[in-house]
Amino acid sequence: MTASGTTGATPPGLARRFAALLYEGVLLFGVVFFAGFLYSVLTRQQHALQGRVGLGIFIFIVLGLYFVGFWTRSGQTLAMKTWHLRVVDTAGRPLKAPRAVARYLASWLWFLPALVSTWALGLHGGGAIVGSLVAGMLAYLLIARLHPGRQFLHDTICGTRVITQLPQRP
Repeated sequence: MTASGTTGATPPGLARRFAALLYEGVLLFGVVFFAGFLYSVLTRQQHALQGRVGLGIFIFIVLGLYFVGFWTRSGQTLAMKTWHLRVVDTAGRPLKAPRAVARYLASWLWFLPALVSTWALGLHGGGAIVGSLVAGMLAYLLIARLHPGRQFLHDTICGTRVITQLPQRP
């Protein structure tokens, strides 16, 4: 462990990282809810299906600002702070904005293959979509299990890694 409280030799366990992802999803519910409300007020949306594409793009941008903002400021989102995780580049330095944006875009690999496959197969039921997403996320976890550094594919692509960030002791 270094003086800053980081441990980089062994990456955090995949179960802990997945728990942080689930917790992040809970926190993002509020972000997405507020963004959707703001979008509907600003566009004077009268019907739920009106402006779906615009809403999707708006939420995508809001989520990008959330992640890129936290990753470039402290290397930790709110969920990552709770689970003592931090994202850095491969040299252990904080992320700059271009790398953080690339990581945000590449992190959609968690979901895109499953969503594209449900669309390509013409599946529209909620159960089929959720099942496909769960199977895709489990496959993504297994790919990380095969990586020598236990890093996810988007981290490997972007030259980033997640490390343990223990709290400072007085």
